[in-house]
Amino acid sequence: MAPQRRAGGRAPESGGAGAAARAEDRRHCSSGVKENVQKESRRKWLTAAFLLSSAMLGYLLSRSYLFLEDGVTEVLAHHGESIPNKFIEVPCSEDYDSHKRFEGCTPRKCGRGITDAIINREEAEQIRRIAERGLSLGGSDGGASILDLHSGALSLGKHFVNMYRYFNDKIHDIFTEDDFQLYRDVRLRIQQKIALTFGISSSSMYLTKPTFFSRINNSEAKTTHDEYWHPHIDKVTYGSFDYTSLLYLSDYAEDFGGGRFVFMDEGANRTVEPRAGRVSFFTSGSENLHHVEKVHWGTRYAITISFTCNPDHGIRDPVLT
Repeated sequence: MAPQRRAGGRAPESGGAGAAARAEDRRHCSSGVKENVQKESRRKWLTAAFLLSSAMLGYLLSRSYLFLEDGVTEVLAHHGESIPNKFIEVPCSEDYDSHKRFEGCTPRKCGRGITDAIINREEAEQIRRIAERGLSLGGSDGGASILDLHSGALSLGKHFVNMYRYFNDKIHDIFTEDDFQLYRDVRLRIQQKIALTFGISSSSMYLTKPTFFSRINNSEAKTTHDEYWHPHIDKVTYGSFDYTSLLYLSDYAEDFGGGRFVFMDEGANRTVEPRAGRVSFFTSGSENLHHVEKVHWGTRYAITISFTCNPDHGIRDPVLT
């Protein structure tokens, strides 16, 4: 019986110690669970933060890739903005030194100008209709068609014809004297704007060839004349050019995709997004190496109007005869 009494006498002590131990275990277990929950929460938060950061980095990298692939580092004129007047001066090249210089006209200040203020959208639409009617007589088999009211040159299939001779009797059904008067008036306004911007006399500038309408779409090129996208320098390509201008007759991103005008500077490309009525003009030397992006969809209309300082290379305004 003594062993039973001794065992019974120790039971409360042993039971109290066990309860304390179990309570301690529960505290440790509860603390461990909390720590595990906190660790799991931190892990999930860090994972989410990592995934978000990775996604943002991927987005930025993809944007950078597209940015580099696109090649445009600055948009000089967005199609959605109206620009009263903008001019960016650049150093003149030596191209003009290899040609006869004409005081008061040959560029001494070079650069690029953009304005939406001298031709309104209604006039641009009227001029575009002139181009559409003229080009309805022909058109290139490839992606680029030309209409020159001065010489009569018109794309027809893989060749050019003189529309005034080829379509002799139809010309007066296509064009009116008002069409030609509007064309002359617009040309004069552009000439005066260029003269004012570059500080020269408008009367010392002469219209020169080629001056023409262009219609560009995404059709496959059939001849070298359809490959409009190659970089070039107007003064080198044409010789007589001193000042080049473009009047856009349709809207980038609305009437067509691609087809932006790109100045190719060292280490950077700068672009002009066409807008109906917008005039972009620039000195024609190597300081303004440029190209036009390929048109991906739709149809792009514009007029190239060029000026020379050499009266020997001047041409007259077109006249409907």
